This record gives sequence, C-alpha cells and structure tokens, in this order.
Amino acid sequence: MGVQAEKIFVNLPVKDLNKSIAFFTKIGFEFNAQFTDENATCMVISENIFVMLLVEDFFKTFTKKEISDATKSTEVIVALSAESKEKVDEIVNKALAAGGKASNDPFDQGFMYGWSFQDIDGHLWELMYMQESVVDQD
Repeated sequence: MGVQAEKIFVNLPVKDLNKSIAFFTKIGFEFNAQFTDENATCMVISENIFVMLLVEDFFKTFTKKEISDATKSTEVIVALSAESKEKVDEIVNKALAAGGKASNDPFDQGFMYGWSFQDIDGHLWELMYMQESVVDQD
C-alpha cells in the first residue's frame, strides 16, 4: 500500500480566530487548548482528524503563495462523514444558524446523502452520509 498517515491536520486561514472558534463551537466542535493561542487553534474533528484554524498573518508564515480569498474562489472542500442523514442536517443547520452560508442544496441519491455550507471565512464544508452496505469492506 502507498503512504499511510496516522493523523490528518487540515490548515485553514481565518480572519478572526475568536469569531471562528465561536462559530465552530456553536456547530458542536471542540478545541484542544494545548494547541491554542492568539494565532491558532486545533479543532478536533475525531481522534485522528484535526483542523488547524490559523490567523491569516500566521498562516502566511507557512507558504510563499498568496492566500486564496475563500469568499471568491475555492481551493478545497473539507468533506466529513456523518452517522446519518439526520446528523448531516443537524450539523449544516447549526452552521447556518451560527452565521454560515448555504453552499449547495442537499442531495439524496438513496445510498448517499449530503449537504454543504460555507463557514464565516468562506471555506466550503460538506457533510455526507453513506450507507455502510454500499461501502466496499475489503
């Protein structure tokens, strides 16, 4: 098999760290205080998946490229699995109530259901439920 990592850390630039923390807290995410200061926070998605929210000036220290304006262009869509269609709806509705924007309408293909939103910085998030019986178990 190819490269196998034990954890994933997605790094996203944010304009106002405290507003981003408040937004994602309203959705139900938690943060690791050990990796949180005035420049960054570690949002816990699961035991092995984390999103580092980095203030733009700090984010710039990790790249020589310009930071994309997520309100105008898309570089990435963060897609997360959910345990049910209801959980997809719950998370997206919380994001919208917390100040996020609708991205795409929900889609339902029977075995797969998804819905997406934009966070307060314009980053795209997609929640998806897929029936386990459809996923190849090999």
